Amino acid sequence: MSSGNWIVDNLQNALNTWNGKLAEIWNLITQSPADFKGGAVWDVIVNIHGAVKAVGLGLLVLFFVVGVMKTMGSFAEMKRPEVAVKVFIRFVLAKAAVTYGLDLMMALFRIVQGLMSTIMGASGIGGGTPAVLPSEIVDSINRVGFFESIPLWAVTLLGGLFITVLSFIMIMSVYGRFFKLYLYTAIAPVPLSAFAGEPSSSVGKAFIKSYCAVCLEGAIIVLACIIFSVFASSPPAIDSSAAAVTQVWAYVGELIFNMLVLVGTVKMADRVCRECLGL
Repeated sequence: MSSGNWIVDNLQNALNTWNGKLAEIWNLITQSPADFKGGAVWDVIVNIHGAVKAVGLGLLVLFFVVGVMKTMGSFAEMKRPEVAVKVFIRFVLAKAAVTYGLDLMMALFRIVQGLMSTIMGASGIGGGTPAVLPSEIVDSINRVGFFESIPLWAVTLLGGLFITVLSFIMIMSVYGRFFKLYLYTAIAPVPLSAFAGEPSSSVGKAFIKSYCAVCLEGAIIVLACIIFSVFASSPPAIDSSAAAVTQVWAYVGELIFNMLVLVGTVKMADRVCRECLGL
C-alpha cells in the first residue's frame, strides 16, 4: 500500500523485493529437486540420467579392464582366489553404483535435508524474518520539506538500488545450487563408472564428495539466513535527534552491510563446503 511519500515508498518497495526473495530462498532450500517447478525439470534430468547410464555401463567395463591391467603384475595373479574375489567384488559394487546411482544421490540429498530441518528446528526460525522500515524513519521523512528531501531522494535511490541488486544476486546463488544438483544427477553414471578400476576410483570419490558439497551448501545457506533473521529482528538504532537524511543514511548503511554479509555468506557456501570436505 502506498504511503503517499515517494521516498518512503521507494525504500519500502526495495525492502519488499528483498523480503520476497528471502521468502523464496526459504521455499527453494527446503524443496526437493523432484518438486522444483512442478517436477518438469526433474523428469527431463531423470530421462537424461537413464540415457547416460548406458554410456556409464560401457565405461564401467573399460575402467575395469584398464584397472586390472595396471594393478596386476601378471595374469597368474588373477588365478589366486582372493585376488579374483576382490576384483569381482569391485566390479559388482561399481556396477551397483552406476545402476542405482540416482537412488544413492537422492539418499544423500535427503540426509542433508534432514540436517537442515534439524538446524531450523533448533533455531526456532522456520522462515526469514522480513525487514521492515522503522516507524521513526517514516515519521522523520514525512516531516521534511521539499528542499530538505532532495538529498533523501539520492540516498533512497542508491539504497533501494543496492538492496534490489543484492536480493537478485542472492536468489541467483540459490538457483545456481539447484542447477548444479541437476547437472550432477544427469552425468552421474559417467564418473561413478570410474569405481570399476582401482587407479580411476579417485574420480568417483571426488564426484561423490563434490555432490555432497553441493547438497551441504543448503545447510550453509540456511545458517546464513537464520543469522540474518536474528539481525533483522533487531533493527538498527535510530537517533531521533539527528537530521532526517542522517537517520536514513545510517539506517540504510547498516541494513546494506547486514545484507552484504548474508549475500557474501550465501555466495561462499560452495567454498566453505568444499573446504570442509577437503576438495
